[in-house]
Amino acid sequence: MSDAISFLLNGEMVSLRDVSPTLTLYQLLRARGLTGTKEGCAEGDCGACTVALGGNTKGGPALQAVNSCILLVGMLAGRAVTTVEHLQGPGGELHPCQRAMVECHGSQCGFCTPGMVMSLYVAHATSAPTTDLADINDLLAGNLCRCTGYGPIIAAARAMRTHPEPAWTTQRRRADAAALTTLDTGTAIDYRHGGQHLFSPTTSDQLAGLLLDHPTATIVAGATDVGLWITKQFRHLPLLIHIGRIAELQTITRNDATLRIGAGVTYAAAHGALGELWPDLGELIRRLGSPLIRNSGTIGGNIANGSPIGDMAPALIVLRATLVLRRGNVRRRLPLEAFFVGYGRQDRQTSEFIEAIEVPLDTRATELKCHKISKRFDQDVSGLCGAFNIRVEGGRITRARLAFGGMAGTPKRAVAVEAALVGQPWTSATIDAAVPKFEDDFTPLSDLRASAAYRLLVAKNLLRRVFLESTAPAAAPRLRSL
Repeated sequence: MSDAISFLLNGEMVSLRDVSPTLTLYQLLRARGLTGTKEGCAEGDCGACTVALGGNTKGGPALQAVNSCILLVGMLAGRAVTTVEHLQGPGGELHPCQRAMVECHGSQCGFCTPGMVMSLYVAHATSAPTTDLADINDLLAGNLCRCTGYGPIIAAARAMRTHPEPAWTTQRRRADAAALTTLDTGTAIDYRHGGQHLFSPTTSDQLAGLLLDHPTATIVAGATDVGLWITKQFRHLPLLIHIGRIAELQTITRNDATLRIGAGVTYAAAHGALGELWPDLGELIRRLGSPLIRNSGTIGGNIANGSPIGDMAPALIVLRATLVLRRGNVRRRLPLEAFFVGYGRQDRQTSEFIEAIEVPLDTRATELKCHKISKRFDQDVSGLCGAFNIRVEGGRITRARLAFGGMAGTPKRAVAVEAALVGQPWTSATIDAAVPKFEDDFTPLSDLRASAAYRLLVAKNLLRRVFLESTAPAAAPRLRSL
């Protein structure tokens, strides 16, 4: 095993042996004088800390924009980090995204500008679409400006396409790719500093063995949740296992009956496959966090942490998803809905980890409907998230699975409502008869996001909405922003 965390920083190799493995990349950059990267929220919401991360993506995009404020240095082995200081070329020549921001007057107070520039840089480098307003809104959803409107920034996103990729930028990325082939040899990492211990295995077998030997270890995938334990709750994590270098956990496979998603697959990596199968689920994922969060956060990690308001769980539950759980060499399969046994509690044994999520492919594209109810369209925690898998054949309901997040201490099915629907005609009278059953299924709580009465009323009305939309001509997914 290696005892160092080695990565590229603006084209130069860095080998860390003397810092905490839970030090954030943002903190490391500032300590090294790279102060163009800012911190506004320390929780991955504002995007002022955005950097570009490349390499070691196991078949994923070669370059992604991520939040450095919750990215731990222990996760950087074999990666290439680019900050705003490294965008300029020889003689101080501006990168096209920088030039466009200057020409379009896209900077106000300037605090958030470096993060926005880094998001634009990745979009330019990866040829992501940046001419359509909706695409630009999506691109910048993780970069918040506190000063004024986004008009000049949107103009800059469009204008940068008129400038070709500079040769020196391409050369730098090629040099980084070449360096990474020798830097990341596939060797597992055993890193210790100041009483903290981090493992970074490269195979599932290594992970299984480590968890048997260290059952109290904290598993870290994208750190979009664990990172906040450190930056907001100030928790000291003595022992961590980072799973981001395990290729087996980052694969998506499909046969005639099942889609299998490795537990380490990010939302960004799964978005295309899930959206192609179920457009509504694709649109729900588009509203989950921001591109910066989706580039890091994993579906398996969100499930394992057991949030009662996680938006993916209701949709996967109504799709009859099954978890593949592994302890040592023993695997078991568990319906996702049975995994959540209580608030903050899951049916996961000591030393057991989620290896994959298996989703049956027997739900048609038009049968899955998803609704996220929140105060903002982008980057907001749901007050309520509902998923509906309803099949109607010959005018009668032959299948009904409804699940909600935010209505109970765990993501939960509405079994009484389902029973009132199955076998009945798909009519407004059936819906009216089923709606009162929500009160048998749920006793919601009131909190800062929504009151109990509001949640119950909205859940009822969402079922009515699903019915009403089924009577209208086929339309695009309804979650799309204007």
